[in-house]
Formats: sequence, C-alpha cells, structure tokens
Amino acid sequence: MTQRIVTVGLGLIGASFTSALKKTDFSGHITAVVRNAATGQEAVDLGLVDTYSTDVASAVQTADVVMLAVPMLAMEQQLNAMAATLPDTAIVTDVGSVKQPFAEQALAALSHPERIVPAHPIAGSEKSGMRAANSALFENRRVIVTPLEQSADRHIATVKALWEKVGAVVEELAIDHHDRVLAHTSHVPHVLAFALVDALAKQQEVEEIFRYAAGGFRDFSRIASSDPVMWSDICRTNPTAILESLDQFSHHLQQIRSAIETGDGDTLERTFERARTARNTYSDVQS
Repeated sequence: MTQRIVTVGLGLIGASFTSALKKTDFSGHITAVVRNAATGQEAVDLGLVDTYSTDVASAVQTADVVMLAVPMLAMEQQLNAMAATLPDTAIVTDVGSVKQPFAEQALAALSHPERIVPAHPIAGSEKSGMRAANSALFENRRVIVTPLEQSADRHIATVKALWEKVGAVVEELAIDHHDRVLAHTSHVPHVLAFALVDALAKQQEVEEIFRYAAGGFRDFSRIASSDPVMWSDICRTNPTAILESLDQFSHHLQQIRSAIETGDGDTLERTFERARTARNTYSDVQS
C-alpha cells in the first residue's frame, strides 16, 4: 500500500497533485522536496503537504513513491542525488512533458528499472508556482503513462491508481510516440504563441497592438504567459520532434501565404473549413 509519497518540486503540477490527493481519502504522508525552508513551511501551512525537506537524499529514504515534478533539465541532478538513499522498494515516476530523456536518465541513475514508471499529466495553466495550485486541475484530464520495457505491471498499476485517485483519466503510450504526439499538440503550439507575442512586442505600434487585441489573440496568446524556464527545457529535451513539427507547420503556412498572395479564395476556404471541422471534432472528443 502506498503510504509515503515524496514530491520533488512543488510548482503548479506538483502542488496541484498534492492538493488534490489531500482532498481524497488518502491517509498516507506527503513530503515535498523544496529549495528553501520558507517555501516548505508555506506548503505545510497551505495544507499541500505534511512535511518538507530541502535535501532530496534524506527525503526519499522511507518513500513508497517518488514523483519528480521539476523542470526537464533538473531531472538528472535529482535522480543522481537520490540514487544512493532510495529504498529498493520505492517507485519513481515523474510529470515531465518529454519522456525519453527522463527514461534514459532514470535508467542510468537507478538500480531497479522495474520500479521506474514515467508519466505525464495533460493538464496545466499559464500560471505557475505553488500558489497557483488547483486541486481540481486533473479532474477528467488525461494522464499518459509511458512505461519502460522493464516497468513491472504492479508498479504501473500503482502509478495509474494515484492519478485516478485525483480524478484523471489514465492512458498508456510508448515513450517515442508520446514525444512525437506532444510535440505537435503541446510543444509547438507553445512555441508559436511565444513567437507571435515576442514578434508583436517588437513592433513600434506595440501599445496599440495589445490595446486593441481581439478575443482570438487573447485565447491564442494566453499560453505565452507560461513558465519560460519550463518551456525552454522542453524545447531543449525534445528538439527532433519539435523541429519536425515546426517544419511541417512552416510548409503548410507557406501554402496559406501563397494562397493569400494570389487571392486563391478556394484554397483558403478549403483550408479553413478543414481546420474548423478538425477543431470541432477535437472539442467533441474532449467534452
């Protein structure tokens, strides 16, 4: 039975997970590994965790499950720091948006690959940090578990059960497939939003541009308020899939540009109709 959970990192996802778990019938103990004591004490005061530690090696000594919820480029350091004190019985999982690097780093650092179960909640917000925690963040949202070949079925089941406990719908994908799909559906959209807002911010008419921005701009650009460090890490850890997706998008955008340049209304209408139909279908699936 999972009784002692250690969450390494207490940003939006980590804090939302602990907050959600606290609101269930979970009777175990939750410890957060944080950078400083002030943050840890605030997390305890907010009821997000039971205890905190600023030292991952000591925090994991009695853990049943360790969940890494730190930026992608901080994963390896945390895995190496906990390796010597991690119990042989502990399951290690994560919440990273890119799975291949975490899987490789965990295999290199840890001695029990059957207990490594990568996962990725498809949930988030443009807000970041512990104070943005939302206990309802994962309700009816997908969490993708991407087991290693060595991951034991019983440990996969434990990780799935934890996510289901906080209201998530859990599915499985192969690691490489996950990273390609998420490049298309999450990583590139964020890159495009950052790029658009950055480009407009450099215009001389920037104040008027943002003052008179319509609802479509606000909807599309909202995710450009996301954590820059997190998204820089994602781009640096999933470059092949992101570049492939960007190249495909660039080619398609060039076709639309040509249609606008030549006044090809038929091509534009067909393109926009396909997009509308696809988006409406997606909305129906999500609902």
